[in-house]
Amino acid sequence: MKKYVVTGATGKIGKIVATELLAKGQKVSVIARNADKLKEFGDLGAECLPGSTYDKNFLIGAFKGADAVFCLMMPDMFAADVLKEQQLIADNFYEAVKVNGVKNVVLLSSVGAHLRKGAGIVDGLGYMEELFLQLKDVNVLNLRPTYFMENTLGLIGTIKQMGIAGTPVKADVKFPMVATKDIGATAAKRLLDLDFKGNTIEFVLGPRDMSYLEVTAIAGQAIGKPELQYIQFPAEDAVKGMVASGFCGGDAARLMVDLAKAINDGTLLNGHIRSAENSTATTYEEFANVFAWVYQNS
Repeated sequence: MKKYVVTGATGKIGKIVATELLAKGQKVSVIARNADKLKEFGDLGAECLPGSTYDKNFLIGAFKGADAVFCLMMPDMFAADVLKEQQLIADNFYEAVKVNGVKNVVLLSSVGAHLRKGAGIVDGLGYMEELFLQLKDVNVLNLRPTYFMENTLGLIGTIKQMGIAGTPVKADVKFPMVATKDIGATAAKRLLDLDFKGNTIEFVLGPRDMSYLEVTAIAGQAIGKPELQYIQFPAEDAVKGMVASGFCGGDAARLMVDLAKAINDGTLLNGHIRSAENSTATTYEEFANVFAWVYQNS
């Protein structure tokens, strides 16, 4: 039996990781801000550690004795300087791993982290990857999933208010999309196997590349709007829309638009090659059932 620590355990990805580890009889400590949301893991036998990844001393205590940790960065999306918040969390993860001599780490990073700068919200993950390169005696797996299918749920507000779908991403540019459940399953498997050595990278790319035109057609069919149109929003309009909808603050919105620009110009996608090994199963056609449910219940 190994001891694992899972950060962000109450989110979509962290929850799958923690649940899978517990199902395999491992010793698991789960971290999240909300103590009430952690209770379900306690019922499954986990050690529940409510606390903040902004608190370095808390993380140092939480990582004590761990054979492996799963580091998931979730900054305050309403902060005045989101990148600064990301860097603080990354620094805290690094110190907690270093102080405790943790030997195995899975970092939840992203496609585009190879750029280090120029990928908007992903730049904080690039910083984290760069930081962990300093740990020469630690096995670090940089897990780089692509654009979440769940991100497309952000279309729903625009569809309901304006009758169209839209983001700052070009309508016809194709890029990979992945379901978060497939990311969680991949991370859990790697943590259980612990077969990664040194500092390595693994991509999680979903089944195929697709455009927002295709997404809109599939989602529109699922919600009974087969005529639904997709519009590329100008950057400033997109920022205003995200802030007005309460999705995030102004700084995070600008970083999300910068991410869209990196998709549009191709730089986000020039650091990987698709293979059978990094392609996952869940299709957008399957995810459209989730899209329809959220649309109908929001």
